[in-house]
Amino acid sequence: VQLQASGGGLVQAGGSLRLSCAASDPINRINVMGWYRQVPGKERELVALITTDDRKKYADSLKGRFTISRDNAKNTVPLEIHDLQPEDTGVYFCNAGFGCADFDCFSQYWGQGTLVTVSS
Repeated sequence: VQLQASGGGLVQAGGSLRLSCAASDPINRINVMGWYRQVPGKERELVALITTDDRKKYADSLKGRFTISRDNAKNTVPLEIHDLQPEDTGVYFCNAGFGCADFDCFSQYWGQGTLVTVSS
């Protein structure tokens, strides 16, 4: 499966963004889809995951400002981010998982990432 992340850009602190992940395969056949991010100086970290039956998992430190969903009609997985802060600056990657037990997947695919820059 190929993944295309989009929607990143430059935003002021306190602003919002809507990222989108488009998949080449039907997303209702992808066990788990999600978003990860890599901020400067840190390793890639989980942001949010969503299953085909709409169960969601968020990173504990990011709960409340991030919302993941599935748009089966558009075959995309949006990520809405509110109250953006400078520490949210980084590259946001789309992820697709197959062969999953709950949220842990044996096979994973990655998109190229979209850059989010938050100015103070």
